[in-house]
Amino acid sequence: MTTTSGELSGRTILVTGGASGIGSAYADVSARNGAALVLIDRDPEGLEAKAEELREAGAVVATYTADISDAAQVDAAFDEIEQQHPIDGAFLNAGVNGSVSQRLPEGEIDVTSREDWHRVLSINLDGFFFTLQRTARIMKPRRRGTIVVTGSTAGFRAEPLIGYPYVASKHAVHALARQAALELVHHGIRLNIIAPGSFQTNIGGKTPPPPGKAEIWKKSIPLGRYGETDELHDLALLLISETRSSFMTGGVYVIDGGASALTQVTTDELW
Repeated sequence: MTTTSGELSGRTILVTGGASGIGSAYADVSARNGAALVLIDRDPEGLEAKAEELREAGAVVATYTADISDAAQVDAAFDEIEQQHPIDGAFLNAGVNGSVSQRLPEGEIDVTSREDWHRVLSINLDGFFFTLQRTARIMKPRRRGTIVVTGSTAGFRAEPLIGYPYVASKHAVHALARQAALELVHHGIRLNIIAPGSFQTNIGGKTPPPPGKAEIWKKSIPLGRYGETDELHDLALLLISETRSSFMTGGVYVIDGGASALTQVTTDELW
């Protein structure tokens, strides 16, 4: 876990999906290093609970409830944020999985639910686009800013344990983010991608995965376990910093316990 410092003092960091999981970890490391926070999430109770936790630790936190798949809700939140908060760092993190693995009969390509397809893409891709667009609109006139996007190892390779909608959305997120990085660098803004592997979060729902599924996942990770979200802190701080990563933009930085180093997985449990 990152030690506390004041290197983000004087900065205001936006976190989408900040109420839980990876977004909560980004909020924690930002607050511990002196940043003021603006948190967006569609879960009002979880959002306020997280904000209160951070405030009790001394952080300045503003919250906005919005479903990022709804452009009108994003615009309403950002219209207010733009007037009240000088955002100069952003973790664009909000996303869902919630689609059936292609290993299961109901997750195969010919029967994949179109409802799941549209729901996942509307949050992971449309929602990312809406929030990236509005974040850039805030940062461009100021000619400064750092953006960190939550991608996935499913964004650059096939992942048979995950459903089609999630894999498609994260490939698209990586492409959109890197495309934007090439434009934004000319406005003093750097953008990088963190690509987590398997972490202990509620992205697939608020209930933990069945024990059997968890064990199958662990077999695909050379380190033999899920990641803990506080193991993201140092990488997140590196990339959101204005100084530590000053020559880094458009990159994809993997943190996955070695899983993406595998070029072939042949055990029966994984297919």
